[in-house]
Amino acid sequence: MNSEILTKSLVLTTEREAPPCAVFGECGGCAYQDISYPAELATKQAVIRHLLQEPLGLEDTVFQPMVPSPVNYHYRHRLDLTFRKTRDGEFLMGFMPENRKKVLEIEECPIAMKPISDFMPALKKSAVERLPESYKMANLVVRTGGDGRVVWGGIGRHSLRMREEDYLWTEIAGRRIHFSLETFFQANLSILPDLIKTVRERLELTQDTVFFDLYAGVGLFGLSLADDVNQLVLMEDYPASVKIARYNAEKLGMTDKIEFCEARVEKALPWLLQKYHGKKIRAMIDPPRQGLKPEALETLKSCAASGALEKWLYLSCYPPALLRDLTELGKAGWVIESVTPLDFFPRTKHIETLVALVPGASA
Repeated sequence: MNSEILTKSLVLTTEREAPPCAVFGECGGCAYQDISYPAELATKQAVIRHLLQEPLGLEDTVFQPMVPSPVNYHYRHRLDLTFRKTRDGEFLMGFMPENRKKVLEIEECPIAMKPISDFMPALKKSAVERLPESYKMANLVVRTGGDGRVVWGGIGRHSLRMREEDYLWTEIAGRRIHFSLETFFQANLSILPDLIKTVRERLELTQDTVFFDLYAGVGLFGLSLADDVNQLVLMEDYPASVKIARYNAEKLGMTDKIEFCEARVEKALPWLLQKYHGKKIRAMIDPPRQGLKPEALETLKSCAASGALEKWLYLSCYPPALLRDLTELGKAGWVIESVTPLDFFPRTKHIETLVALVPGASA
């Protein structure tokens, strides 16, 4: 039974609920608005176990309970919308589902944070006013943060750039982490405290640890865990994210214990491991959706035997890529200590998975 058939069979045996969204089933973004949240969590837990357990030969005890989202509606702090001017001069704003040629118009989104949903009518009006005559379409990005401000861009060159004083932010354990329209940041702000808590528990950091935050973005993991370690290394190659990571470190007064490495993980990780050879190194790796690049994967495979990396976490938003990479890592001697699914995207089919890896006894 493949995962799609498994998912359908689980959902079909669950009591139905009325979805709150008028375009549920059309937009394609959500998959589980018509079942209870506990049933959705159970379905996703079963899907991850089905995808990973048999192919990787994992024991039942490896799988940890899914970490639920504190809220399962109004949690997304970012929406990406298509804005289009038709030949008849009509303006359409909404989503572009697969196999659909026309924009599916929306006036609100029940999984978007309330400030974004409330802002949708004003967003369309502003986009109409700002769209140049020569433009027929734009991809709009709209975001909010901890203070409820809503910002957007997507029309015109550099329209996603922001001034430092306008950066958005979220607060985790009293620590503000800033981000912007153009930088990656986890979509569900409400689950971030539980995510950081889980990462801390899985890594078992100590004051003699050097912590590598790879694909660091604006520094979410490293800066949240900086007090737990001796030295922090943030590796990121996207200039806008590096700029905000430095800004965050300065605002938090942490620059003295941080090394910024503006480089691609697949290119710089071997050099970084050599530089800190002999130190107690633990790492958090949160790659793009497609997973690890071959060069990065080869470097990590070699670490199982060399002992250069004591323990690390792999956070993945795409289970097929995760399975591919874990299969290769297992062949090299890495052992999966735990698999923890997290519900970053309630009501959708997406599943985030946190995997803890340690070297095998014979590695």
